[in-house]
Amino acid sequence: MSDKPPLPRERRRTTTGLRPLSVLVRDLVAEIRRLIAAEFALFKAEMTAKAKEAGVGVGLLVAALVFVFFALAALVTTAVLAFALIVPAWLAALIVAGILLLIAGIAILIGVVSLKKVPPIIPEETVESLREDVRALKGDRP
Repeated sequence: MSDKPPLPRERRRTTTGLRPLSVLVRDLVAEIRRLIAAEFALFKAEMTAKAKEAGVGVGLLVAALVFVFFALAALVTTAVLAFALIVPAWLAALIVAGILLLIAGIAILIGVVSLKKVPPIIPEETVESLREDVRALKGDRP
């Protein structure tokens, strides 16, 4: 036989208690599927929240446009006729148009400021989570 003394127990190679490679690969594929599904769910949740925040600013802009439309339709005639009693009709129409444009400009500015407060549409949490996943797969420590 062999003249070498037997290796200590902790240095002997053994596969006792280890799972076969096929099982490890199957488990790895299942874990990757779960990871991708979780990342997609995070992406959906984050984008839904950001879209709701943007909806407020868009709603204000739509309200401003509706106000401009109805203001032009309902008030222009009345205001022009009222001013026409004091100044010539052309000047009355010009004054009323200027006032309506000023109101519309203020509403637009408020809507734009509201939209600027919305955070970027980039799904930051999802991106950071994906970066962490890549670092973990590479074996890097954070």
